[in-house]
Amino acid sequence: MSKKSIFAILFLYSIQLFSQSEFKTIILKDKDTDAQIEDVTVTFLKTKENLLSNANGIVTFELVGSTNIQIKHSSYLPLNIRSNTLTEKINTIYLTSNVNELEDIIITKKHPQKILAALIENSKKRLTVPGRLKVYCREFFKLNGKYSYYNDGLMNFQLLDKTRKTDAIILIEQNRSINLTKDFVKEDLLGYNLNDIMENYYNFKYLNPLLEAIAKKEYDFIIKIFSKNKDYNVISAVPTENATGLLDDFTIIYDPDKKLILEVSSSVSPLVLSKMKEKTSSGSKNIYKSMFKTIYKLQNNNYFLLGSKEEIGFEKIEKNTKKEIEVRNYFLTKNFSTDFYKYKEEEVFKDKTLHNKKNVILTDYWNESGLTATEEEQQIVNTIDEFH
Repeated sequence: MSKKSIFAILFLYSIQLFSQSEFKTIILKDKDTDAQIEDVTVTFLKTKENLLSNANGIVTFELVGSTNIQIKHSSYLPLNIRSNTLTEKINTIYLTSNVNELEDIIITKKHPQKILAALIENSKKRLTVPGRLKVYCREFFKLNGKYSYYNDGLMNFQLLDKTRKTDAIILIEQNRSINLTKDFVKEDLLGYNLNDIMENYYNFKYLNPLLEAIAKKEYDFIIKIFSKNKDYNVISAVPTENATGLLDDFTIIYDPDKKLILEVSSSVSPLVLSKMKEKTSSGSKNIYKSMFKTIYKLQNNNYFLLGSKEEIGFEKIEKNTKKEIEVRNYFLTKNFSTDFYKYKEEEVFKDKTLHNKKNVILTDYWNESGLTATEEEQQIVNTIDEFH
């Protein structure tokens, strides 16, 4: 056999070896408590692909070749590992908390509301636009205690401008929307409004209640710094005892040096809900659960929305009946790029939600979504074949 033939065989073998892939699972846990950690960002530095751990602290992915892996969470010290250290199919990684019981409170002459306003303004300017977000979206809908509807989709948001508002061209790659019960009423559906979602996220509109003048009376503001990690500061805003209305508890985590918002979470506390008077008129809603979380990422000098999660539960009053409705939404940017897809005008998605779009299923895109379903969610998804 000639040297040329041997070289060719070795070259083909090396390509095959390099391209070999296998599915891996990482379970992320607290080093001290052994508790699973949700919303940990796992980034493959070679491909810049992002994953997010689910409520069980799990990420599942297909590993191709070797890469450095960055693991980050706002409440834990960051960790970098090599992919070749993941020797098992299921690998447990422990993270060290950066939160002490005694966090340092920052004393400042400037009111935290003004600091927050400056953070929002700087973050809006720094968000990378133009840019493209390759996004996986997943939504669960529950009616009267039963999972009744499911949809997910793989799409691209091409952000064009932010002079006045953040304009986005939406291109849907694949999607599926499924009724999970025969008696489901589609008019009850809620979900992401894809037409204005980037406008809301890229202008931090959900923080507007904290910027109003009355917020100084309705909220107690505190700024803290993590004792073990000086990279993050935290602004907490909690309704005062005398505050009225459906007001959220807010937590804003930010980089004090770059003055960028990295995470926002809010929820309506049981105490606030207990003060709300029950509505009885037809068409009204009595909220009993509401939470929201967004994560932003700084990657290679690009600053963009990484993901969001929303949950809401309410009782809807109708003329002769009451309906209990719950919605849980996930939104994850798998990849960010400053490149754009070419498209035809008829390919642009202009509807509000994926609910009315015809299903387009080309691959098992949900298995490579970067967002692993929990055991409960997977059981729901497994029933899709019965209704598809």
